[in-house]
Amino acid sequence: MILSQSKNNNGHRKRLRERFLQSGFEGFLDYEIIELLLTFGTPMRDCKQIGKDAIKMFKNLAGVINANPDELMQVKGIGEANSIFIRVVKELNKRLPKEYIEQNILLDSPETVFNFLKEKIGSEKKEHFVIMFFDVKNKLIIDDVSVGILNASLVHPREVFKKAILNNASHVIIAHNHPSGDPSPSNEDIDTTKRLVEAGKILGISIIDHLIITENKFTSLKDVKLI
Repeated sequence: MILSQSKNNNGHRKRLRERFLQSGFEGFLDYEIIELLLTFGTPMRDCKQIGKDAIKMFKNLAGVINANPDELMQVKGIGEANSIFIRVVKELNKRLPKEYIEQNILLDSPETVFNFLKEKIGSEKKEHFVIMFFDVKNKLIIDDVSVGILNASLVHPREVFKKAILNNASHVIIAHNHPSGDPSPSNEDIDTTKRLVEAGKILGISIIDHLIITENKFTSLKDVKLI
């Protein structure tokens, strides 16, 4: 009986991996993606129910991927090796957009900036603020991430433009995430942006946009005429 069950599990794993190799994650349910990831760190065991339990606990695929290892190990069947592997997937997902930028893909619209940053900060449970420095050819020089609520102490013009000058930046885009999922700008978002824009005018370094980002939506303050 145990031998038969093991053979069935191996056959299911093989079919799951073949589906992935043929068409990526197209047609996969969220729990099947987690199930596939778990098969690499869970030998000789059916991972389908573990995948379903993980989705149930963390609500959706993004919730599982963004959970920390200690949280993941609360799901029965996800041990240390699997929790670390899922963390690796998350960090790789954050790293790749930067690799694409290094291949000279230009961030020349709010949409491309959003696509670059959503994997980096869109799903974060805390507020992250990003300053992106560009040269005269609109190529990203450096992106600097801070963690904390967007306010005057976190985003002081002196610190923003000091880094811009040191990196010979021509212009700057700022962005931050709203963990609530609502990308609407708050009064403090607007006030902070205006203060930075005015400081930039004096120094000749433009703040050309401020994006507020969630997991799947964004607001460009430039597009809504607040810059």
